[in-house]
Amino acid sequence: MSQLDDLYRRVIMDHYKTPRNRGELDNESVTVNLNNPTCGDRISLQLQLEDGIVRNVKFTGEGCSISMSSASMMTEAVMGKTSEEALRMADNFSSLMKGEPATFGDYEDVEALSGVNKFPARIKCATLAWNALRKGVEHGKGKLEGIEE
Repeated sequence: MSQLDDLYRRVIMDHYKTPRNRGELDNESVTVNLNNPTCGDRISLQLQLEDGIVRNVKFTGEGCSISMSSASMMTEAVMGKTSEEALRMADNFSSLMKGEPATFGDYEDVEALSGVNKFPARIKCATLAWNALRKGVEHGKGKLEGIEE
C-alpha cells in the first residue's frame, strides 16, 4: 500500500468515526431522504438555503464507511457555497467517481474517495450524499419532507 493510499484511508476513517455536521437542523430546511438498496446505506440530508447560499447542512443516516464519510466530507465542502457552486461540486464528484480529474477548491478531503472508482459496487455508496445534495439544491427553498428514491 502506498503512503497516499494509507493517508486516504486515514482521512476516510476519520470522517467515518468523527462525522462532521451529523445531526438535524431545527429551523426550516429542505429535507432529502435517499437510500442505496444494494448495500443498505440510508441518508437524510437537511439543507438550509438562504439567498442562494448553503447556510447550513446536516445529515443523519447509517451505512458503510464510504457512504458516511462521503456525507461528512460533502457537508464540509459545500457549507457557505452558492447553490451553483454546490451543484458544480456534485458534478465534480461524479467525475471523480468516473476516474476523471476533479477539484474541490481548498477542501481536499474529498479527494480521499478517488480510489472508490476502482470498486464499481461502492460508487453508489460514495455518491449517495452528493445525489441528496443535488436533489435538495434543485428543489430550492421550503421544507420538502420525504423526497425519496
